[in-house]
Amino acid sequence: MSKHFYLRRPLRTLVFALPLFIWGAASQFASAQNPQPESKPAESIHGVVLNRVTHEPISRALVSSPDNRFATMTNGEGRFEITFAEPENKTGTDESGSAGKISFQGNNRPFALTARKPGFLNERNEIQNLPPDAASKENTIFLTPEALIVGLVVLPTAEASDTIQLQLYHRQVQEGRARWVPAGSASTKSNGEFRFAELAAGTYKLLTQELLDRDPQVFDPRGQLYGFPPVYFPNATDFAGAQTIQLAAGQIFQADITLVKHAYYPVKVAVANAPPGSGINIVVSVQGHKGPGFSLGYNNREQMIEGMLPEGNYTLEASGFGPNAASGLLNISVKGAALEGPRMTLLPNGSIGVNVKEEFTSSEDERSTDSSVVYPDSSSFSVNSVNGQPLNPRGPRRYLNLRLESADDFAQHGGAWLRPPSGPEDDSLAIDGVPPGRYWVKADSSRGFAASISSGMTDLQHQPLVVGLGGSSSPIEVTMRDAAAEIDGTIEGMAASFSGPEGTAAPGSAETSPLHVYCVPLPDSSGEFKEVLVPSNGKFGPQQLPPGTYRVLAFDRQQPELEYHNPEAMRPYEAKGLLVRVVPGQKEHLHLQLISTSEQP
Repeated sequence: MSKHFYLRRPLRTLVFALPLFIWGAASQFASAQNPQPESKPAESIHGVVLNRVTHEPISRALVSSPDNRFATMTNGEGRFEITFAEPENKTGTDESGSAGKISFQGNNRPFALTARKPGFLNERNEIQNLPPDAASKENTIFLTPEALIVGLVVLPTAEASDTIQLQLYHRQVQEGRARWVPAGSASTKSNGEFRFAELAAGTYKLLTQELLDRDPQVFDPRGQLYGFPPVYFPNATDFAGAQTIQLAAGQIFQADITLVKHAYYPVKVAVANAPPGSGINIVVSVQGHKGPGFSLGYNNREQMIEGMLPEGNYTLEASGFGPNAASGLLNISVKGAALEGPRMTLLPNGSIGVNVKEEFTSSEDERSTDSSVVYPDSSSFSVNSVNGQPLNPRGPRRYLNLRLESADDFAQHGGAWLRPPSGPEDDSLAIDGVPPGRYWVKADSSRGFAASISSGMTDLQHQPLVVGLGGSSSPIEVTMRDAAAEIDGTIEGMAASFSGPEGTAAPGSAETSPLHVYCVPLPDSSGEFKEVLVPSNGKFGPQQLPPGTYRVLAFDRQQPELEYHNPEAMRPYEAKGLLVRVVPGQKEHLHLQLISTSEQP
């Protein structure tokens, strides 16, 4: 019995196993006929976020791509990882309804990463460009810690606490020249403390705004008025005498200020020849030293400058705005009593003529005559036509615009430009409505370059134009030429990982590359400053350069604070870069050594 059972069991097993064998064979055959694509493992980019000053890791920082398609947070050790899938083609239907392949083009990987965290600066130049092999490398992103200015405003002992407003100014470079620009304001707390945060490294000045005493217990509108004049840290009486605060990245600077109460006196100055209905801005300077702090207002109905000032000598500047703008200047003295009676006479802002001498070697420049330059103050005018009528195809209006930019630190008015033409036959050039002041003259041209700019005996390429009341000034003389030199070059020491196939620039590198070349004319030389954006392969193509002697510098990132018009500021770079002298028609190939951020003066 048991033997009979033993003989039949293998037969039963074989019966059940046969369908399984047939199904497995069929599956292998089908798999061979229709192979399934293997899924590729997802790739990732990893790295660490570090403090630029201390090189310590930064935890809980947000790491993201500039387009915000990828984002993650760093862990407790400052490390991050961003995972992304390989690009793929998907089957679908096109707009006509036909079946086919839809190619999903574009890079699904981030080309750059940036990081953010409170307490650190959110700067554009902190973007970290990624090489093509970033997935196999340790990527490091640096964040610069914010600097702080904190302090205490101390009032006289017997005074009740008041809210004091403070102003901060930053020494900032604009087009190669440094000037003071507002960097923020703050108010004191009830205990007199104040705080300026999110400050970048640099040079600053701090002052308090003036405050009239309005204590209801002692205030008497018919009696002597008192107030707190502005104090320029630490205890100067004007902006020029204030201490400069030199901040380093991450530094906390303590700035305490003590206020002193002074008597204030009413001031009234009549304004003659004021254009009816026009606004007027009043600037008050102490002892002729321009700077913020004191203020007076303008009563348009009474045509009177009004307000209150403590004892002292002041300069009042009035600047109108509008089509009939006028300006005025007056020195006053406040000596222990109300001031009433002085009169300021306004003069209309004048016009400065412009004469252009052309010394072009080519008879015609087709590229420049096809282009147009739009006037900044009137979008309805261009140099191509007026009211549909073409301008002189070879006149300077077709390619040239002059602009004036204030050479003063605290200019209260904007610049000025060539006035638009009055009609197709108007070839005259002039800059209208120029307030009194000192100006740098800038030439923007789509053909050639300004070989010289002068007014009388003043070389305006190296010295400012001085404009008096009524716009009084000699005409501006401009000589235009097109006989330029040509340079190209290579930045040595570039990592191969920043290049694409066969040494070409990586995708998107023309816009995202941090490499910048600066051609800086020497102080006693002709020439024109030029900034060249360099692709990630470190090679830049032919660039037109006006004749002159230049110091050519290559940096690993943009240098917005490069004060290239200041010989003292440029002195630390004398041993860096190349000294190049170019003449008309010369072609020069340059080999530049890269200046890294850590090597800068």
